[in-house]
Amino acid sequence: QVQLVESGGGLVQAGGSLRLSCAASGSISSINNMGWYRQAPGNQRELVAHITSGGRPDYADSVKGRFTISRDNRKNTVFLQMNSMKPEDTAVYYCNADIWAYYSGRYRRSEYWGQGTQVTVSS
Repeated sequence: QVQLVESGGGLVQAGGSLRLSCAASGSISSINNMGWYRQAPGNQRELVAHITSGGRPDYADSVKGRFTISRDNRKNTVFLQMNSMKPEDTAVYYCNADIWAYYSGRYRRSEYWGQGTQVTVSS
């Protein structure tokens, strides 16, 4: 089927930067929207940013001007460049994608999630 594999999380000081990557693999026909969500302890999962197949981005108000989402359609990969990071950005970040894939004899459209990567911003 399809897997989303994230990388790039870690520990950074306030004001610093991190870049997350998420690569989709499997019997992929096409990928529609791709996005990043995050979940801090005790909080609900929230949308950080998403990007259409045509490259149009959209951001949560809390990250506008600091984070940039991009994608490489040839590599089925989405990126999240995080600058001017704040302690409140600390969370597990999850990749999400809306994918048409071929398995069990036909094409199927499903939503997929990555395993999550921890991002910690120290003050």
